[in-house]
Amino acid sequence: MDNLEKNWYVVNTYASHENKVKDNIVRRIESMNMQDYIFRVVVAEYEEPVKKDGVIVPNKFKTKNMYPGYIFIEMIMTDEAWYVVRNTPGVTGFIGSSGKGAKPFPVSTSEIESVLKRVGLSENNSTIGYKVGEIIRVVNGPFAETISPIEEIDEEKNLITVKTIIFGREQDIHLSASDIEKYNK
Repeated sequence: MDNLEKNWYVVNTYASHENKVKDNIVRRIESMNMQDYIFRVVVAEYEEPVKKDGVIVPNKFKTKNMYPGYIFIEMIMTDEAWYVVRNTPGVTGFIGSSGKGAKPFPVSTSEIESVLKRVGLSENNSTIGYKVGEIIRVVNGPFAETISPIEEIDEEKNLITVKTIIFGREQDIHLSASDIEKYNK
């Protein structure tokens, strides 16, 4: 049975071939008329300043991949769409599939929002719905399970600031809205 919802999936590729595989998938979407089933193909890349002899070179950047060997695809998981992607040259499989013809599980909304925010593609301003003083629980990252009130909300950067105790001292930590949830006792 096909899942007719639009979801994000993680596709495994050969490391350093992510953009080539992305281009192959985009070409196949066009040539096989899959625009109604396969929507976005994302390589999670970011720009890093170039350093020479320990000094940052002005206006020089190199592109780095956050997840070498992986690309993210927003699609409706039909048999045809699944076939098109998994049979694209350079695709070695889907993450979350046991193989043997089993379709993969989609990536959770909070996980993909975190990735999309890091590469500047998120359209979701997740800080809406939170208020200063509200108690939250951290669900991802090194401060997972921390429970704290919200101190500040930066809607422009989509960050929420809370206080926590680190090495016996109170510290501000800045979190993405996808890394927290409302705390209900």
